Amino acid sequence: MPKTARLLPGVPVAEAVFADITRRVAALRERGVTPSLATILVGDDDASAGYIRIKQRQARQLGFDSPHRHLPAYATQHDLLDVIAGLNADPDVHGVLLQYPIPDHLDYDAALLALHPDKDVDGLHPLNMGRLALGLPGPLPCTPAGIEALLTHHQISVAGREVVILGRGATIGRPLAILLAQKRPTANAAVTVVHTGVPDWSRHTRRADILVAAAGVPDIIQPEHVRPGAVVIGAGVRYAGRRLLPDVDEACATVASAITPRVGGVGPTTVAMLFRNAVTAAEHATT
Repeated sequence: MPKTARLLPGVPVAEAVFADITRRVAALRERGVTPSLATILVGDDDASAGYIRIKQRQARQLGFDSPHRHLPAYATQHDLLDVIAGLNADPDVHGVLLQYPIPDHLDYDAALLALHPDKDVDGLHPLNMGRLALGLPGPLPCTPAGIEALLTHHQISVAGREVVILGRGATIGRPLAILLAQKRPTANAAVTVVHTGVPDWSRHTRRADILVAAAGVPDIIQPEHVRPGAVVIGAGVRYAGRRLLPDVDEACATVASAITPRVGGVGPTTVAMLFRNAVTAAEHATT
């Protein structure tokens, strides 16, 4: 049993993806195309506004246009759908990000459904989830795609190994299970999805070669839930104010062979995949 697990940072993974995106953006600009990622923010939540600023800054660094639409917290569903319709119809906008969460009186799922699937940089539109399930081309959900990229970058073999995902959410658990089970060199795993409604869920996590925590329950994964020598990926988090509360207790590093850091693990790869979806959308829209 290793005393301290090898860390699996996401920053070098993101940097490699951004280097590829920069090359692709330059090729688009040589053809007179400026890729564009539009953002929509509803309300004045400080954390959400901060995330938008980070994404806009990254967009500028990569050579994207980043038009922004900011609606007040009292905006109606019609107001939001009208903004989405305008961005759908704009040929100079290749990708659209609706920052989540939105105010409680608005229907996020209806807004997502109204977004053109090919401009959905989060990869969460129902049509894109269907494409994923059928193995058809389309934007991939960002966190699952980032996890696959992270494992590949750090040369952790997935094919033929047992992956257990704790969490069945639509943004991570379910799409990640589909993604890692697909027949590709960087996937092709035996995948089990469990959740906190499963009695003795740790019976499943303790047999995993690769354990992905995506429950959104702080510190739910303790050392006794991890098979010695396993790889542990922390994907689920909650926030207490600005304080990050990850699913994986840091003590798991005494049991695992490799583990994502508390900060700077899956997060940077998620952002990188968002921009990869955006540049791909720009390429498809202009060829």
